[in-house]
Amino acid sequence: SSCLSAQSEYFWIRWTIYPFLPPPWTHMTKHHPANSCLLPICSLHGAAVTTVEGVGSLKARIHPVQERLAKCHGSQCGFCTPGMVMCIYALLRNHARPSMEEIISALDGNLCRCTGYRPIIGSCTAFVREPTCCQLRGTGECCLDKEECACTSSTEGQIHSGLCNPEEFPSVDPTQEFIFPPELMRMAQEQQKTTLVFHGKRTTLISPPSLEELLELKAKYPKAPLVVGNTSVGLKKNHHGTYHPIILHPVRIPEMHVVSSANNGLVIGAACCLAQLRDILMEAVANLPQEKTKIYQALLQQLRTLAGEQIRSMASLGGHIVSRGSTWDLNPILSAGKSVLNLASEDGERQILLNDQFLAGCENADIKAKEVLVSVLIPYSLKDDFISAFRQAESQKNAFSIVNSGMRVLFNPGTDTIVDLSILYGGIGSTTVSASKSCKKLIGRQWNDQMLNEACRLVLEEIVLPPSAQGGKVEYRRTLLVSFLFRFYLEVLHGLHQMVRIGQKLYAELSQEMMSALGLLQSGVPQGVQIYQDVDPGQSPQDPVGRPIMHQSGIKHATGEAVYVDDIRPVDGELSLAVVTSIKAHAKIISIDASEALQVPGVVDVVTARDVPGENGKDEKAYAEDKVICVGQIICAVVAESLTQAKCGAEKVKIVYEDLEPVLTIEDAIKHNSYITEERKIEKGDMEKGFKSADGIIEGELHTGGQEHFYLETNSVLVIPRVEDKEMDVYVSTQHVTDVQELVASALNLQSNKIMCHVKRVGGAFGGKITKPSLFAVVAAVAANKTGHPVRFVLERNTDMLITGGRHPFFGKYKVGFMNDGRIIAADFQCYINGGCTKDESELVIEYIVLKVDNAYNIPNLRVRGHACKTNLPSNTAFRGFGFPQAGLFMETCIVAVATQTGLPHEKVREINMYKGVNLTSFKEEFNAENLWKCWEECLDKSDYYNQKAMVEEFNTKNYWKKKGIAIIPMKFSVGFNTTYFHQAGALVHIYIDGSVLVTHGGIELGQGIHTKILQIVSRELKIPLSYIHFCETSTTTVPNGKYTAASVGTEINARAVQDACQILWKRLDPIRRDNPNGKWKDWISEAHKQSISLSATGYFKGYVTNMNWDTQKGHAFPYFLFGVACSQVEIDCLTGSHKNIRTDIVMDACFSINPAIDIGQIEGAFIQGVGLYTLEEIYFSPEGEQLTLGPDTYKIPAICDIPEQFHVYLLPDSSNSIAIYSSKGMGEAGFFLGSSVFFAIRDAVAAARKERGLPLDFTLNSPLTVERIRMACADVFTEMVRLFSFLS
Repeated sequence: SSCLSAQSEYFWIRWTIYPFLPPPWTHMTKHHPANSCLLPICSLHGAAVTTVEGVGSLKARIHPVQERLAKCHGSQCGFCTPGMVMCIYALLRNHARPSMEEIISALDGNLCRCTGYRPIIGSCTAFVREPTCCQLRGTGECCLDKEECACTSSTEGQIHSGLCNPEEFPSVDPTQEFIFPPELMRMAQEQQKTTLVFHGKRTTLISPPSLEELLELKAKYPKAPLVVGNTSVGLKKNHHGTYHPIILHPVRIPEMHVVSSANNGLVIGAACCLAQLRDILMEAVANLPQEKTKIYQALLQQLRTLAGEQIRSMASLGGHIVSRGSTWDLNPILSAGKSVLNLASEDGERQILLNDQFLAGCENADIKAKEVLVSVLIPYSLKDDFISAFRQAESQKNAFSIVNSGMRVLFNPGTDTIVDLSILYGGIGSTTVSASKSCKKLIGRQWNDQMLNEACRLVLEEIVLPPSAQGGKVEYRRTLLVSFLFRFYLEVLHGLHQMVRIGQKLYAELSQEMMSALGLLQSGVPQGVQIYQDVDPGQSPQDPVGRPIMHQSGIKHATGEAVYVDDIRPVDGELSLAVVTSIKAHAKIISIDASEALQVPGVVDVVTARDVPGENGKDEKAYAEDKVICVGQIICAVVAESLTQAKCGAEKVKIVYEDLEPVLTIEDAIKHNSYITEERKIEKGDMEKGFKSADGIIEGELHTGGQEHFYLETNSVLVIPRVEDKEMDVYVSTQHVTDVQELVASALNLQSNKIMCHVKRVGGAFGGKITKPSLFAVVAAVAANKTGHPVRFVLERNTDMLITGGRHPFFGKYKVGFMNDGRIIAADFQCYINGGCTKDESELVIEYIVLKVDNAYNIPNLRVRGHACKTNLPSNTAFRGFGFPQAGLFMETCIVAVATQTGLPHEKVREINMYKGVNLTSFKEEFNAENLWKCWEECLDKSDYYNQKAMVEEFNTKNYWKKKGIAIIPMKFSVGFNTTYFHQAGALVHIYIDGSVLVTHGGIELGQGIHTKILQIVSRELKIPLSYIHFCETSTTTVPNGKYTAASVGTEINARAVQDACQILWKRLDPIRRDNPNGKWKDWISEAHKQSISLSATGYFKGYVTNMNWDTQKGHAFPYFLFGVACSQVEIDCLTGSHKNIRTDIVMDACFSINPAIDIGQIEGAFIQGVGLYTLEEIYFSPEGEQLTLGPDTYKIPAICDIPEQFHVYLLPDSSNSIAIYSSKGMGEAGFFLGSSVFFAIRDAVAAARKERGLPLDFTLNSPLTVERIRMACADVFTEMVRLFSFLS
């Protein structure tokens, strides 16, 4: 989403006069967002392109969209922010006062991994045409109104709601926007009849002005594709290297933009984009009789979820039809609705039906090579027509369908006798398939239950999906076939009931049970509440600590002026690098042949392990040597004058392998006794006695999948050799500059003092940039050393995901002894993680799982054993939460199992097992659980839990096919590392003669606002305004030996070092202040300089004292604990497995928040990332060990549609933490696990469905809870039907 621009075009459209259409031959200017990665540069001829820098900048003026987004805290790492700005900007250019729904739709295609989206949406509320104020708990107060506040009952301090005040922003003035350049208007008019030809090195693009000329070109170049939005051809070129010598670009042909009405329907030009199609159909539905618009309504239903607004604004109707993708959502409806394709060639015009034979590519029903699709006739529906559209995808929006469908039935007038029936499915085969044989057999039947049963049987017999079908999910996809058919059956029955003939309703109304099957789960406009404790009334207004200060780089994020590694301008002689990676999971390297690669123009050299002067990595090799141990391991690198040349060269490298047996799964590793480290074990109490005294014992297993970091900025490094002394500057996106420095120095056989590492900011990391960037830096540095040139190495998304690994997949076995009152008195856990091919951070992760698995529960007799498995997959590494998200889910699964066995409410089982008062962990560390209970009770109250639960239960009694669920989950989260030296930090503070202050420290800005908080702390310590203070960059030249920024303590430990430096400086100024107590800061600094007082100081924090002795199984493993509780309510669709998040309330023990806006942003962002892990994000590997989910098309992270409709965050008031600076706590990771409240709310809904169906309640749901797992767990007559058919076949 960071590659967006706004495209403005001036063009002519031919309309036929119709009540809801403009007059004929209208000229207009259209603004729309566009993906720059898909736009051919020559397609922009005559267009005005506005980038985020053109919208507004610090050098000129800040646009209201940019200002609101920054000041409402809608930016964290900032890498996605320009894309957000451009989408809203383009929307406002077309609709000055849009609705909130239009804003949500405009952002559909944008992804953010940091914020959780809530503040982004909140920043747009001032633009909407109607009030969207959420009334806080019925008081009528706006959740964004910072001025409205209520006093707590226990203190005189105030509690604030909201983090920004929209009233402080100036309104948007459309008259101040850029006009469309008049010279481009003139050019468009002058070139109406001119053929435009653009010649590239390999491709020629031709843009003809008339249909006649287009047909001549198509006759001359029959294989040339017609490209309008480039969303199909462009993707194939980008991902598969598809090449076309001639491309025809028919965007200026009036006949292909036509929108006209015929007697039997609407004619839509093939070049009309899908966004235009949506707008046209919306007008048609609003202005035509309802009976004529049934197909249009079905198309609109699919268009609302098809792709994102950027793609909808570019992709054309004709391209969608002709490309005939199996998962293309519109084609089944167009076919079911008997749409007609208007074709033209030099030989004349003809029409063909868009039917199943066309979609299957049958020669006698297809477009001929020299023909062009000019327009599409979409017929009006008939009075006795019923048309419905269905789709199910991994995500609600912006995702390819798993299965889609278009269904239509035509009845004999006045009856329910079937005259015509069409049932088409996408996602089942390589093309859209039709159940035509089934439909023919059902003609003449009446629309009743017997027909439905027969239809389901026929469809399952006709539509065959083999067990090895591409895409998997076979049983689920077959279940959707009949689930969709059942829903269509009910929709038609409901429609028949609503039809009135001769004054009588012929059909009974559907029962409430059946009505619950109708309708889609569509998320409403999200609304949020943020509650935090205000600063003490006596605090100086100049003191920013405790206030919701905007992110230090927020404005630069929004204007696109924030510089990331790949934004650094090219330097003289710079080369680009592309890597050659292993295609084998485990194999010997027999030979590497780079001869063809070296012949590619522009290729300078090929670098291998032999070119490494020193050490080739440590635990993990930078370049593979004699063998490869996973798919994606780097074997060699090609450096060239351009990235295109480097990639071309990399494709030419030939590698010969000798296969070795791979170990890929945890089960394989257990079988082969393949482990990275020794077993880690904690045991307390008497296990044998505990199990003997239990009233019951249950055993079970849990699997959780891995997770991709999906930081928006992929791994990036720029290495610049200096002229003398073999010095080297390394600009790198990392969480650990010291490790980069050490590994690069070691690889080049240099001392670390020759390697200068620099980090300005990182576009997201989440643990994924601790170890991996060091290897990429070594790869680039060795290439730079060999060639003597600067080298830039920026990984593309698919390469980054292939190489880097992610969160550890987890497998746990449990044996739990419990009492009838719900108390767990004994638990035996075996925990396994898939560490991948090298150690990386796996030893620490399994240690943390063992130490943290008890979560908030005191189990008197507990044994935990942990194993890190070694497999031939890319090494998994650190990830937000560091093992606790897996361990916590495992523990909560045990709680649910006990509650199910005892029949007790889940919240009661949680309460009876929670730690109370001052207590000891399983490893004998003392802590106080008082705030755990405060959070629990506060969350029960704020969420109105028991009333919510009662409403959920009432809903479930009335709805068979949709169910709601609710869950409240407590958390005890340990912050920091279990080793003291990991907490050390350094800082350097300079005061200049003019009074300005420069701060640097060893922490990295990842989006968590570390620099913003540091500036707030410096402001307090030196008692100066924020405007006096600047942070430059993190660099090994200023603060050496920094530890990595992770484990939620990066801010507080570096803040301690900065505080130390500031206090040293403040003390040095004591004599000056005593002599001139009424002086100003600048006066004091000037005088200090004259008195030769040093105005520079280093600060140092030795670190929190922590330790863990695995031999004695005791230790003070963590600096402190924080507590939180989340309550979530969801609704699931039992027929499809989809769900929506209705409401979430989070209470977090943040103690004194240095910056409530940043801390709440961290909580919200982590929570949504957790929702992704537990419900959405799924990684697939081939049987050979190759990762298949390598981009946003196959790997889905949460989008705007996935956040709760009501999202409430409360920071627990009147709490303190004596350990951290200013009594704060680290919020970076804790919110992540609370996303499991959505997981268990879904489980609660599934349990309600299973209970009503008489199914066992002691079932296990593995993570992530995808649509497939939810649907198949809600077993019913349709899943049984599919199972039976599969068995019989």
